[in-house]
Amino acid sequence: MCCMLVYFYFCRKLISDMEHMVINLNKLESAAGKLRVISHPMRIAIIELLSLNERMSVTQIYEELDIEQATASHHLNILKNKGILLSHREGKKIFYSLKNRVLTDIVECINRCND
Repeated sequence: MCCMLVYFYFCRKLISDMEHMVINLNKLESAAGKLRVISHPMRIAIIELLSLNERMSVTQIYEELDIEQATASHHLNILKNKGILLSHREGKKIFYSLKNRVLTDIVECINRCND
């Protein structure tokens, strides 16, 4: 009976550890996906621009970066779909903001590594 209880305990522990490992792997995969998304120079520029401004419209973003509206919208959609940006519609305008401002620290850290 005692051996059975020890066996049961270790099986539960192993299952619990495996579930925890799956959760961590999912978090790591999510983080890697976000890093892949922000690895584009134009997307980094958008993130840096939004770090300096609380929120900006699509028009403000493409004018500030001197790019086409379609290009800005394309990159904004990618960043929004990966959970990096938030969007808010007011009438015909869509405003974007950073979902998490800590992301700018990551970009700054990477920039310091290049020095």
